[in-house]
Amino acid sequence: QVQLVESGGGLVQAGGSLRLSCAASGRTSSIYHMGWFRQAPGKEREFVAAIMWSAISTYYADSVKGRFTISRDNAKNTVTLQMNSLKPEDTAVYYCAARTYRSGSFLAADFGSWGQGTQVTVSS
Repeated sequence: QVQLVESGGGLVQAGGSLRLSCAASGRTSSIYHMGWFRQAPGKEREFVAAIMWSAISTYYADSVKGRFTISRDNAKNTVTLQMNSLKPEDTAVYYCAARTYRSGSFLAADFGSWGQGTQVTVSS
């Protein structure tokens, strides 16, 4: 079992920045990908970014490319999502997720471990 705890988030004006962190514990050696998803009211949970646990490769949704950066701190078993140039449409609850196998698909259903979520609100 992998446990995930998110931190960060909050309220920011459009154009501003926020940083989300996700601390992983438990069977972290079994993790293959760590990812961030988000869910806005009335919408499905959508992929934002992911990173291989080895930190070799990163993946981004087109909507956040060039604005968001995912990274991993090996020593602390944490994954960080740096969000710059935020837009009102980035407003959502952001979830950290992990999976234990390799796949080219980044659907929410492919990830078996989830954090509790953290709210990000971008005002216009």
